Order: sequence, then structure tokens, then C-alpha cells
Amino acid sequence: MKKIAIAAALVAGLTGVVHAAGDADAGKTKAASCIACHGADGNSIAPNFPNLAGQSTSFLYKQMKDFKEGKRKDATMNAMIMALDDQAMQDVAAFYAGQKLKPGQADPALVDAGKAIYKGGIAEIGVPACMACHGPTGSGVPSAGYPQLSSQKSTYTEKQLKDFRTAAQSPADAAIGRTNDASKVMRNAVKRMSDPEIKAVAQYIQGLQP
Repeated sequence: MKKIAIAAALVAGLTGVVHAAGDADAGKTKAASCIACHGADGNSIAPNFPNLAGQSTSFLYKQMKDFKEGKRKDATMNAMIMALDDQAMQDVAAFYAGQKLKPGQADPALVDAGKAIYKGGIAEIGVPACMACHGPTGSGVPSAGYPQLSSQKSTYTEKQLKDFRTAAQSPADAAIGRTNDASKVMRNAVKRMSDPEIKAVAQYIQGLQP
């Protein structure tokens, strides 16, 4: 019952899901400046840059909009996104959403620990199961604003989880960490996780197949 209640609370707390409608063909051209980091088809070749292929249009658009408005902070993205107007962001989101995600591989030594957290959470410290919001295969729930996680770069995922944790542990300083999760859903989920726990779940996510 406790796990069900936590999952229900997380879902109920999500508000303001942004929906986007763009032109994928136009987005391919407008995404030229994104290729260096995210790859021509949205599959990044660098561990610290996320895969965008197959992600939902609404989530991609929201993240770009948050970068543009300063709600999410990254020196490179905050600068790059300024060149895109609202229609361009919708077009780029549509393009990457239509690309095929390439499967990733997890570190075998961390899979079991990561799987336990992803599927069952850590009840003793109040960490909910990741799959309650992101699904058993990491496919996400676009209508609720939950992104696809499957095959995401573990280095990138690890940093995002730590950034959410930092923001949760230092709420008085809005400049620290990541704070663009609706109703503090991610901040509340990871605020008590240790570095090894975050690393393990990030590795498990990298090996998930959509």
C-alpha cells in the first residue's frame, strides 16, 4: 500500500505538462547545431550528452523551453537554445522524437543493484520505484510528463540525479542543482540516495531496452 500511495502522489503532483506539435522535416534542418553533442540521429556518442532519439515531443519541447527561460541551467544549452524560437523548438522536438534509439549496455557488475532500485525503490529511506513513473522498460509516460529513460547514457543520468539531489538538499539556493521537475517529484525521489545507489540505477537504465 505504501508503494502505491507514493506512486499515486507522484502522479498527482505533476502539473503543467507541455504539449508540442512541430514539423519533423523542418526540425532536421534546424537541429544542425545540435549534432555535435546529440548526434545526427539523436544518439549521442559522448557519455555526458543525452540521447534524444525516441524521446517524446512534449518532454523535449519542455526541456528546451525551460533552458530558454532559465528554469533549467546548463551553460552550453542555455546559450545554444537562444537561437531557436518557439516554432523551431517544436520542430526540433518533433525531429528527434521520430528518430530510432540505439540500445545501450549496462555494467554487469551493477545491474542487479540498479534493477532492485528501479523496480522496487528503497523503502527504508523512502525512495520510490523508478518504474512507477517511467515504466518497467523505461519507456516513460509522455501524457504525464514522464520521460523515456531506456538506453540513456549512464554518465548523463547519474549527473541529472545528483543535480536533483543537490537541489533537494540545498533548497534555499535555487542556483544549485536541477529544479525543473514539476512538484519536486524527482527531487523528493532522489534526495536520500547515495552516490553508489545513483550510479547503479543509472547503469541499469543504460541497459534498458524500449
